[in-house]
Amino acid sequence: MIARELLTAFVLGLVGGLIPGPVITAVFTQILHSGLRHAFRIILLALVIETIVAVVSLVIFSSLGLDESVFRMLSFIGAGVLIWISITLWKVRSLDTDQKVFFSKGKITAMILTNGVLWTYWITICVPRAVIFAKSLFLGDYLFLILVQTGWLVSTTILAYLFSRFRKLLSRPAIVPVAFKIFSIVFLYFAADMIYQSILFFNGK
Repeated sequence: MIARELLTAFVLGLVGGLIPGPVITAVFTQILHSGLRHAFRIILLALVIETIVAVVSLVIFSSLGLDESVFRMLSFIGAGVLIWISITLWKVRSLDTDQKVFFSKGKITAMILTNGVLWTYWITICVPRAVIFAKSLFLGDYLFLILVQTGWLVSTTILAYLFSRFRKLLSRPAIVPVAFKIFSIVFLYFAADMIYQSILFFNGK
């Protein structure tokens, strides 16, 4: 059970790092504009900011002393969010972008902090699972957070590298949709698992 949750945390971050959004768009744009080395600046800054968002969300929810049933209810909402993200991933057709802009630290910070999907992702998906996991392992909530962020860093870095090296190949219409459909199915699995586990919890009460 513990090993399964740890793997889940890593995979949530791994796939979460592939979600088309402000960070990925900024990274790809920076690669096109200035190369891979400058794109890592965005990735590292995004990692720091998103970790702060995650820790703040976790501390607030943990300090409220809420019953586990609250987090199980949030898991239903989180499953809905995962399904919505899955649909978004399913529709992805291309990684390419012709936009060329410079992303300052202030711009990146504002872009991330005002990203509603990021807050929703942590509050309804990762934090509830982390808090529940803490009941099985001391400081398990923070370990869960670390693994999510590790997965995010790994996938975002790999995606940036692949985009920089094989941009023309990866931009082919025949390849991109298939890859993102696989990611979509992974998220659907987690959504189904969250719903199933929450139903089991409430039926057992």
